[in-house]
Formats: sequence, C-alpha cells, structure tokens
Amino acid sequence: MGMGIEVRYRIARRAAKEIKDGMIVNLGIGIPSLVPNFLPPEMDVLFHAENGVLGMGPSPIKGEEDGMLCNAGGFPVTIIPGASYFDSAAAFAMIRGGYLDVTILGGLEVSEKGDLANWVIPGKKVPGIGGGMELAEKAKKVIVLMSHVNKLGEPKILQECTLPLTARRCVDIIITDMAVMEVTEEGLVLKEVMESFTEKDVREKTGARLIRKEEKDEDSE
Repeated sequence: MGMGIEVRYRIARRAAKEIKDGMIVNLGIGIPSLVPNFLPPEMDVLFHAENGVLGMGPSPIKGEEDGMLCNAGGFPVTIIPGASYFDSAAAFAMIRGGYLDVTILGGLEVSEKGDLANWVIPGKKVPGIGGGMELAEKAKKVIVLMSHVNKLGEPKILQECTLPLTARRCVDIIITDMAVMEVTEEGLVLKEVMESFTEKDVREKTGARLIRKEEKDEDSE
C-alpha cells in the first residue's frame, strides 16, 4: 500500500528542516522532489538536478508548467532568479567534485551501517541507478526519505541490506513515515517519532537495533 499525499508531505516537510541557508542540494525523484515546497521563501538554497539545472524552485502551479523545464525525473519545475542550465556532463562534474552539500534520495532499504539500496529489485523493471551512485558517494550529507516498511509490512531498515547496494556507509539521516533516525558509528539513533506512532511501533517495524537519543547523548559525555 502506497503512502498518501499527506504522509509524503509530512516526510518532505521534516526533510526541509535539514537544509540550511546557502546550501547546494540535489533531490531524487518521488518524495524528495516535494522538499522545496516547505522551505521558507527567504531561504537562499540552490537545488541541483543531474539533467543540468542549478536553481530550481517549488513545483509549478497546475496549468502553468513549462514543458521545456523539468527535473531529472522528468517532472515540471520552476526556477529562481540566478538559475543556470548546463549539460549532464557538467552536472555530474559538480556531483563528483564534491560540491553538493546535501542529497535527498528515496530508498528501498537502508542498513544500520548506512548502506543504501535504492536502484533495483531483481526481476522487476525499474529506471536504473541514474546518478544515485555518484550522489550517495560524493554529497557531503546523504538523507534518505522512504516508507518504514514495504508493501508486505516488512522492515526496510535492516541490519544488512538484502537488495543490491547503491553505495556503502553513505547514509547520514533516514526519515520515514514513522521516525527520524541518524546513522552513527555506534549504530542507528532514534531521534524523533512521527505523530500517531509510538517508540514501540517504530522498534517493532525496524529490522535493526535502535539507540535512543538520550543513550547517545550519555555516551558522548
């Protein structure tokens, strides 16, 4: 069962809080593409796309889309003053050069060590890895947005990923419909529990050990 739009908005709204003024940010397709809609209008952020745009704005109003302007997923976008266009080679050079402060990606599975699987389910047709590998490896911070469980109700946050990996030990923050978790050297830290869920709910639907934020704070003292 897919997530409703309000749940997607909740995840995107929470992800927007991880973005700071002056950052260069890349957004994956799906829920990540909703993030610009929840940034304060006065915040100065440049959104980057692999197909060659730097300076994307919020999603366009229905009926006012520009058929020549889209993100890497092919969905219509707007631009902000000072935006620029370039070819994919330049776009990937920016990624590989380490110029992106944050990338926000979707995920199929994430391990407690921060391994990411988000590009293929064996036997099923999917778009392919795209720029996911470069983004996961080269962005200064990697945030993954996804549902906490799969269509069968099974955990997508695991001790070890079962699907082919995009990159190892790359994820910093996981934001789901149930919780916000941080990947640390000690393990997965449960930072927040989303409204309408309890900590018990989150633990029951997580296939890896979760450390409470208070425990992490105590260990660092």
